[in-house]
Amino acid sequence: MCWSQAGRGCSACCAVSRPSRGGSPGSWNRRGKKSRKSMFEVKDDSVAPLHALPQVGWSGEEVITAATKVLALGKYDWREGRLSGGAFSGKDDAFTQLLTKIYRLYALSNPLHSDIFPGVRKMEAEIVRMTLDLFQGDQDACGCMTTGGSESLLLALKAARDWSREVKGITEPEIVLCYTAHAGFDKGASLLDVKLRKVDMDPVTCKVDLRAMRRAITSNTVMLVASAPQYPHGIIDDVEGVASLGKARNIPVHVDCCMGGFLLPFMKAAGYPVTPFDFQVPGVTSISADTHKYGQAPKGSSVLMYRSHNYLHHQYFVTPNWPGGIYATHSVPGSRAGGLVAVCWASLLYLGFQGYTNATKAIIATARKLTQRLKEVPGVEIFGDPLTSIVAFNTTEVDILKVGDVLSGRGWHLNFLQYPSGLHVCLTGLHANDAFVDGLVHDLKEAITEIKNNPSTLKGVGKVYGTAAAIPDKALVGEAAKLFLQCYYDTLPDPA
Repeated sequence: MCWSQAGRGCSACCAVSRPSRGGSPGSWNRRGKKSRKSMFEVKDDSVAPLHALPQVGWSGEEVITAATKVLALGKYDWREGRLSGGAFSGKDDAFTQLLTKIYRLYALSNPLHSDIFPGVRKMEAEIVRMTLDLFQGDQDACGCMTTGGSESLLLALKAARDWSREVKGITEPEIVLCYTAHAGFDKGASLLDVKLRKVDMDPVTCKVDLRAMRRAITSNTVMLVASAPQYPHGIIDDVEGVASLGKARNIPVHVDCCMGGFLLPFMKAAGYPVTPFDFQVPGVTSISADTHKYGQAPKGSSVLMYRSHNYLHHQYFVTPNWPGGIYATHSVPGSRAGGLVAVCWASLLYLGFQGYTNATKAIIATARKLTQRLKEVPGVEIFGDPLTSIVAFNTTEVDILKVGDVLSGRGWHLNFLQYPSGLHVCLTGLHANDAFVDGLVHDLKEAITEIKNNPSTLKGVGKVYGTAAAIPDKALVGEAAKLFLQCYYDTLPDPA
């Protein structure tokens, strides 16, 4: 769960902003009750929670009725186009109906058993090859599907770590990346016992500081990272610069294109040329691209690509001595949903190169228009020079976190940033219209005026980030986040 869009999650942070540490299970439960009240602020509290299986199974009609009610629980309607990111398709009903039909055909298939479901294996191989073609991969290039961007980053790091151990004898691996790189690298490094060496971004361009990256490289470096674009500010790093550093030292270079994977390859055709970012760049060894973002496939699919099998082979997991047989997988899961492979394949075929080009043109045009309109608002400053779909901004007039709170109250669901504070909006096809730009800029101006006239304390998500920034011991902030996660699998709050 991304806390930057978590609605009113502030009580979790407030619960641990005291100087206490740890605590008994009872204290965790007491704190959790406060957080649950925030997390479960829903439009309709008439939907009873389920705590056990029904004694007698429900009819199909009853299940559908209940599922329809649950779908309507949220405060925000993503179809209104006021949600930053989150939903990357949904405007084309025919497309949605097609995906529903395709999933039904493959709902029970499992790619783990490719002998039983050879058609799913064929689809998956074609998805990888079509994506490689977009990123200028030659016949030696290869890859696999994963369940999402975080798994793609984890596996790319595993491949680089294991390759470096075998080829270079590195036993204390380190990864060098900008602090704006996706937190999935932090997760992967934690799981794989790899040391993170984070460097600053350039304060003007918001790109990774190449000089700082060069200084951070050691004999234990197993990977350098470039983002295209990075998530917080939507800025594309100097991929050629990072790749040059890696190539000169024989260090694998990963380009995290999870966000831009199905925008960047189409930008030239859409009339928006970008700097090189793919396998045409010497030194780039792996690239991740999410099909479930701007590829418009349903959630649960990403593609991880390598320049050659020399790297992919180090990603595999194989155990030949298990009594159950030889066990080998490309990625983290064993069994996987073949239906997700099928709908991803269908998405690529349905939209095609021209469909993605048209979508890219509309999204980028809207993002450029929004950037220009925001620059015209007194005091508003744009982070760097955003070239894709994410526009991040701050204001010198008032506290930007308060602005975010006011906009949330007006139905906007933007992402809160920290270090430095800011807001960003991730545009999708749902936002590709003038009404979106006009509405956001209008409400932003009114929010700034409202805060000037009526200064108030932070609340909502703004309070989370304001409180977190003021706590010197970040372990307490981490405890708050864990408390928030603890609440996720709770059912609705206990009756008063």
